[in-house]
Amino acid sequence: MEAVLLFSVLILLIVTSVPIGIALGIATSVCLYFTTHIPMVMIAQKAFTGLDSFPLLAIPFFILAGSLMCNGGISRRLIEFAECLVGFIVGGLAMVTVLACMFFAAISGSGPATVSAIGTFMIPAMKERGYGGGFAAALTATAGTIGVIIPPSIPFVIYCVVAQTSIGDMFIAGIVPGVIIGLSLMGTCYYIARKRNYISYTKPPTAKIVVHRFKEAIWALIVPVIILGGIYGGIFTPTEAAVVAVVYSALIGKFVYKELDKAALYDSLKQTAIINGSLEFMIGLSIAFGNYLAMARIPEMMAGWLMSLSNSPIVIMILINIFLLVIGCFVDNIAAVIILTPILLPIVQGIGIDPIHFGLIITFNLAIGFITPPYGINLFVASSISGESIEVISRNIMPFIFSMIVCLLLFTFCPAFTVGVVNLFG
Repeated sequence: MEAVLLFSVLILLIVTSVPIGIALGIATSVCLYFTTHIPMVMIAQKAFTGLDSFPLLAIPFFILAGSLMCNGGISRRLIEFAECLVGFIVGGLAMVTVLACMFFAAISGSGPATVSAIGTFMIPAMKERGYGGGFAAALTATAGTIGVIIPPSIPFVIYCVVAQTSIGDMFIAGIVPGVIIGLSLMGTCYYIARKRNYISYTKPPTAKIVVHRFKEAIWALIVPVIILGGIYGGIFTPTEAAVVAVVYSALIGKFVYKELDKAALYDSLKQTAIINGSLEFMIGLSIAFGNYLAMARIPEMMAGWLMSLSNSPIVIMILINIFLLVIGCFVDNIAAVIILTPILLPIVQGIGIDPIHFGLIITFNLAIGFITPPYGINLFVASSISGESIEVISRNIMPFIFSMIVCLLLFTFCPAFTVGVVNLFG
């Protein structure tokens, strides 16, 4: 009864476009009122105490660091360096887009931010070089999903807070899958470029040019080294690393590249405040939602139902993947992580799946939702930059989605890419 009431109210509110945070709070309030004698003040208490978390401070600082680096000229220099490395190959400009997204992913931690930062430069460039507008937008939208896989990743931080697991281990687990996703997308680009005759317009660069572009981009390229090296070297925590990234990006943008002026700094702070405000509100009420789930034993009931369908861990993981792919089409990545982690984590742990491994699976599943209608936030960002319709982009994106799903199956059933890497460095 509790589960039916809770999810009926929640789904109704989401379908009627009520913001996720408010929907979580209302659904929890309704169930507390009608199914328990617990005072309603419990929601405010759990939301407040849940936000009193040091790891959560990493979120606004990583958002700010990514924004400062975008406004400070770092994304442009990353693109120029990536073009030196792969721009001369068949379909090279498309590969430059993927590689630049991988570089920027190691800075921003956000999928839509990666699409915006790289797509602003690369989509017009690809269209000018003869690539179809739909292809250019579809590729950039897809490559932007790497922003939530390669660390630092904002959804990883939120998952770890909800699942109460190590952010540092989760970051390690995202490195190899992020690189594999990037390579698979580059392979898809090469295949499509050969088929559509998207030739390269650049010659292989000389060593002198490569060295020059590397020197230009070096200040951006060492950001992941500072962040991840500091975390794994025990110098600072992930939250402290986010603060270091902010200070570093501000100094480089202002004094080295000299592109971070007062207006750009104001825009970065304003954007960070808006994004973080909505996130923190949603996270606080999601913690109250999760506490109600635990009290009502809803995860246990759902686990029993899922186990009744099959005893095979493989079948259960396939069902969970299908479920997450469908949810990703309708619900924001971060909101879905907040809602579904308390429900699904006990289930997968019951069949022997490590929480770190599952963190990668749930994040990647929902990241594919960035590029699938009707939600597909990366599609909307790429559409606004390219001027192409969602329908055109969606038709061009199918080969990339196929490539992503192949990677998803690989990561789901080969934990060596996640837990194995963590154990190797742990």
